[in-house]
Amino acid sequence: MLKWALIFLVISLISGFLGFSGISAATAGIAKILFFLFLVVFLVFVVLAFAAGNAIL
Repeated sequence: MLKWALIFLVISLISGFLGFSGISAATAGIAKILFFLFLVVFLVFVVLAFAAGNAIL
């Protein structure tokens, strides 16, 4: 998921550099959504890992 966020960020930067502001804004929005979704999933997995570690001990 983070890989796709970075891909959309690069597409946004390139299209912004070339003057396609609409495409740039859309891909930047998609990159933000994917990045925050990645953060949420990452934090859920970290919490689950700590919970599993405490259950084993």
